[in-house]
Amino acid sequence: MTWLFLLAAYLLGATPTSYIAGRLVRRIDLREHGSGNLGATNVFRVMGWRVAIPVMLVDVAKGWGPTLFFPLWDAVPADEWALAYGAAAIVGHVFSVYVGFRGGKGVATSAGVFLALAPWAVLIGFIVWGVTVTLTRIVSLSSILAALVLPLAVFVTNEPPIELALSVGLAAFVIYAHRENIRRLAHGQEARFGRRKEAG
Repeated sequence: MTWLFLLAAYLLGATPTSYIAGRLVRRIDLREHGSGNLGATNVFRVMGWRVAIPVMLVDVAKGWGPTLFFPLWDAVPADEWALAYGAAAIVGHVFSVYVGFRGGKGVATSAGVFLALAPWAVLIGFIVWGVTVTLTRIVSLSSILAALVLPLAVFVTNEPPIELALSVGLAAFVIYAHRENIRRLAHGQEARFGRRKEAG
């Protein structure tokens, strides 16, 4: 049963929320608009906050649900399986089987995983994200800084070492996923929150 739950976590995480929203709301393939990324930030860029907020909440839930509930349903005592289910959901979100193994950058789904595992650490990361967005209006920079702060937050809130290790791995993955954003940031070309959205 454990391996079936692992597959279920991947398939749940792979549900392409932003792609579905694009098809339902605007009848578009979001991969062909904005940054082409299937994440809540691109949904905001192309379709606005009214669509982006529900997409983000569902993406968070895709990580939170399997991490919190699957170990209970599977009756496995080890925390490692909660981490495994969460990691499977993140992989599913980033490499979705439903849309040609494309997806988002995993920030919201990762936040959902740690919301189940270490909610106080997520709160610290969210505060950093919110303050950075408010000051800079750059979502990618905010996500990168929140990811970098997360391992420190996990450490200071005395979470288990395995969760600290996962948070370090996720931070590295988020930075890698944002490598193009980092390049644009270095050249002062990264888009800012509130500027003109893409037409069409």
